[in-house]
Amino acid sequence: MKTDLTDTTSSKINKALVLGRRAIGAPAVGMVLTLVIVTDEENAYDALKAANEASREHPSRTLVVIKRVSRSPRDRAKARLDAEVRLGADASAGETVVLRLYGEVVDHAQSVVLPLLLPDAPVVVWWPVDAPTDPAKDPLGALAQRRVTDTYASEQPIEELTARAETYTPGDTDLSWTRITPWRSMLAAALDQVACEVSAAEVEGEEFNPSVELLAMWVADRLKVPVRRSKSAGPGLTSVRLETDCGPIVLDRPDGSLATLSIEGQPDRGVALKRRDTAELIAEELRRLDPDDTYAAALKFGVERLDERAAVTAPEPEEVEVSAETETSETASEASPTEEKATPAAKSAAKKAPARKAAAK
Repeated sequence: MKTDLTDTTSSKINKALVLGRRAIGAPAVGMVLTLVIVTDEENAYDALKAANEASREHPSRTLVVIKRVSRSPRDRAKARLDAEVRLGADASAGETVVLRLYGEVVDHAQSVVLPLLLPDAPVVVWWPVDAPTDPAKDPLGALAQRRVTDTYASEQPIEELTARAETYTPGDTDLSWTRITPWRSMLAAALDQVACEVSAAEVEGEEFNPSVELLAMWVADRLKVPVRRSKSAGPGLTSVRLETDCGPIVLDRPDGSLATLSIEGQPDRGVALKRRDTAELIAEELRRLDPDDTYAAALKFGVERLDERAAVTAPEPEEVEVSAETETSETASEASPTEEKATPAAKSAAKKAPARKAAAK
């Protein structure tokens, strides 16, 4: 069921939600949270599709805030709010309200969203693109207990990670961190199987992928070892290598779906480690609404502390410098047995030499 409202208000939207629930025979509100998606017109469809799929696990009221750009001064001076209310099959297992803001109301989106929040329910704000530098101080972010960004969608993802670390507030998280959850689980399980000490590590992945940096910082922070960040053709994360005193532990995923776990002294094992879509990532983030201290520790470790020369792909043999005197003594010692064997022959030859000369005379 869809209801279009043009030049409307928040109270009229709430009334449309009540009438829509009665029309479909579901007057009670069975939502567990409010998900606010702040995006543009270009990315609204994909973000809403992911939210609808995640609502099957977490029934929620989804508010899509689209800030429309006004080109002329006359349009910027005129404030207008259009809404599209979706219920029933059109909203999956929840309720969806698409809000399009025009003019001056763009700068006051929180005043539109606040009356539409579910009472006594958590609020999560998600920026699929163009997230603010400090999400906690954003007017919409201040309404939420959980703030979700995605540095992978930014133009400078590595610099964005540094900015996120400087402005981190408990409740902030990022989908680039959510993408590496299977990798962290698999590496932790691999280290539980051996009683070895890790000395160095290497994390390999495609360039400009913040998930690679986050995984490297997590390994460095948890294991307190130098970590090298290497570049590959992708897709995404491709390999993690841990150097231990019992041999290397390697988790390699060259194709983006199936990985191979190699532990010294054990047979190689295939591991399902596919790249997850946005709906799965959002569903995982909605499972926990408390601050993620592990993410905070890894983020604040700092990208600049990752050493490009800290680890090597394979341990190289140590080169032993040999001095000239050592080489001479070794050569003399190697040649001494030959000289000892040749001494009796030389003496017999010296004794036979005068007899030959006498015969010649």
